[in-house]
Amino acid sequence: MGKKKRNLGSYEAIENLNVWPSFTDLMANAFMIISLFLLLALFKSLFLKYAAEETEQNLSDTERQVRLLQRELATLENELGESTSNVRRLKKTSADLQRILLSSNERSRSRIDILQSEIKRLKSAPPVVVIQDSGEYQFDSGSASLPRELKSYITEDLVDRIERISQQRNLYVVEIIGHTDGQVNFGNGNLDRQLEDVAQGKQPVDTLKPGSNADLGLMRALEVVKQLQTVQEQTERLQGVRFRAYSAAQLELPSGEFATVNRQPNASRRRIEIRFSPLGKAETVR
Repeated sequence: MGKKKRNLGSYEAIENLNVWPSFTDLMANAFMIISLFLLLALFKSLFLKYAAEETEQNLSDTERQVRLLQRELATLENELGESTSNVRRLKKTSADLQRILLSSNERSRSRIDILQSEIKRLKSAPPVVVIQDSGEYQFDSGSASLPRELKSYITEDLVDRIERISQQRNLYVVEIIGHTDGQVNFGNGNLDRQLEDVAQGKQPVDTLKPGSNADLGLMRALEVVKQLQTVQEQTERLQGVRFRAYSAAQLELPSGEFATVNRQPNASRRRIEIRFSPLGKAETVR
């Protein structure tokens, strides 16, 4: 009995000292844990590698896009530079054109002002010079001979005035018109036979004899014309100016109206008028 109890105690002691199964279980568990960690590490490595490859691919794509964007940006900058240059040139051209237009407008306005002034001047009627048959300029009754004072006035003052008016207005025809009063002239005239010779300078004016107031007015106008032509021939004055002699007899008053019948002497109606007109082209009516 005692021996059997001792064996039982020994077996329990041996059982208490047998830890190998526990160690085996422990190692198995440790192996499983380590394997799990290794598997996790492997998964993590694969994930990180995949993520790195994807990131690298994304970076490569991004770099390509960046390079494309940089090229596009460079192209846009170049185009913008050209556009800016074109804009500058266009602005400069516009400014130059504006200056040219302003200068042209100023010149045009100046020309317009000059033309308007010229048109206004040309539209304004030239003066009519009236030599009154009175005082020192008075003709002898029935005569066309120029008094000495009248001849001097024609040679000096009238020539100056004709030149000035003709040059200012481009007038080349000077009309000399003789006017008389209403006294009846009963003379026996010879103008129909000798007027052309006197006009051509072959005979003097004083060879003419008036048969009417119309004859007397024409004789006096022609005498003034002959004096002006003498100045033309003997000097370089009145160049290009033409003269014409007319007679209005007793028809027109100094106011320009037709006169009524009045046979009384009237010095205010006896006069020489000098009128200016351009040399127009004749139009013949048939």
